[in-house]
Amino acid sequence: MFRSLPAFGGDQRAVAEVVRGIMDGKTNNTGTLTLATGGATSTTLTDRRIGPDSVILFVPISSASFADSAPYGAFQDGTDQTAASTTVAYPITFDTTDFSNGITLSNSSRLNVKNAGLYNLQFSIQFKNTTNDGQDIDVWFRKNGTNIANSNSRFHPPPRKSSGDPSHIIAALNFFVDMAANDYVEIVWRTENTGVSIEHFGTSTSPTRPAVPSVIATMNLVGGGATFNGIYASSQGQGTATITHFANSTANKTYRYAIIG
Repeated sequence: MFRSLPAFGGDQRAVAEVVRGIMDGKTNNTGTLTLATGGATSTTLTDRRIGPDSVILFVPISSASFADSAPYGAFQDGTDQTAASTTVAYPITFDTTDFSNGITLSNSSRLNVKNAGLYNLQFSIQFKNTTNDGQDIDVWFRKNGTNIANSNSRFHPPPRKSSGDPSHIIAALNFFVDMAANDYVEIVWRTENTGVSIEHFGTSTSPTRPAVPSVIATMNLVGGGATFNGIYASSQGQGTATITHFANSTANKTYRYAIIG
């Protein structure tokens, strides 16, 4: 708390000190809030400086709170994936989590988000064609088991170069998905010929080269609801506010806040 002034001002020195503090950015309108736990979706903030029309802004200041302000995930697969039928849609699977912060892998194919927001999902898929003709492949997205409208893309690997020498293409793109808390998204594919598959390669020599994952996917938050941090004042009165946030069961999710107005 920085120096304040009585309702009817103060002596010249006190006024000068407060004005100098304001010019240096030291205004008396900040505080600290730690979110309630136990799965709580709201926390009561009590501060006499809050009014019915105040704007309350939040910034994460603990490692636990920062983890929810910037969700991300990176996943890959080191196996071959095949299609047994041309009339079946197959979820693409992953066997490795490279990075995970608020986005987790389950059921080998589901990318789950902890918090609501707009997410950017990007993928690259290593397709192999062993047939003598070019083949169409469709790749699209499902959210919570339901196809996302207008999310399909069609790729066309060329014919194999010769017997025993298949052709290869990388299918890659990114897509924005609006997610609620605890939603999941999957990448799904189908092929018009089962001679097309998703292939990985091990490490190579002469020169030494890294392995080639069959699939790589990354996902990160690009926008939130009321605020990017997913924490906001949903209602307020004189001296108090209800702070709505994601369901929280983690201790020490602490934010610094500023009251404007």
